[in-house]
Amino acid sequence: MVTTVFAIPEPLRETLKNARHITALTGAGVSAESGVPTFREAQTGLWSRYDPADLATPEAFQRNPGLVWDWYTWRRELVSQAAPNPAHHALVRLGRRVPRLDLITQNVDGLHQRAGSAAVIELHGNLSRIRRMDGVEVHHWDARQKPPRCPETGQLLRPDVVWFGEMLPARALEAALDSARHCDLFLSIGTSTLVYPAAELPFIALRRRVPVIEINPDRTPLSTQADYTLQGLAGTVLPALLATLDDPTG
Repeated sequence: MVTTVFAIPEPLRETLKNARHITALTGAGVSAESGVPTFREAQTGLWSRYDPADLATPEAFQRNPGLVWDWYTWRRELVSQAAPNPAHHALVRLGRRVPRLDLITQNVDGLHQRAGSAAVIELHGNLSRIRRMDGVEVHHWDARQKPPRCPETGQLLRPDVVWFGEMLPARALEAALDSARHCDLFLSIGTSTLVYPAAELPFIALRRRVPVIEINPDRTPLSTQADYTLQGLAGTVLPALLATLDDPTG
């Protein structure tokens, strides 16, 4: 069922009201509404001559760690200028309304946490965190070094994000898979459903005959299979869904 923004179908309204364990997966479309450029859209100015796929790899870091560090410093500055949007805040409110909400994100900007969501499952890491090559997070370093080194071991420090060719964090991936296997309602929000293994999560729910709601202005590989495809921006659609929970006539 495809709904263009935006009247909420009554069956969907009841599904949302009856849900006890919701899994929500968010993608770049949610961050884009806060003005965070997508991975490739960020390549402007000095960085326009670089392909991001040639910077976000372990090999690129080995070749020129200073260049990669500077690129991620620039990306962190872009993200710092953004603020959570109505979609982020609606998910915070939803988390307060249902017994359990598992929020899984492919975004690395930390906007869900800044909006107030707790225990976010970050599949691709977080730009704000820095870690050693062995995975240990580090909080203090000499900012004059590019890239800095761990003051304890001397290892080069890197952003705590998943680069091309790297595995997703095992703990985060297992938590996401477990959520998709046990939820009673799945929301796919602002994601292209193209990047695996995250793209598999809504289909895991579908195979269990769990209702799946897609929220996206564009059609995706999930659109024809989701129980409800709500075509619109997450910052518009999610507050409308939340309003159905607040409607005293429901």
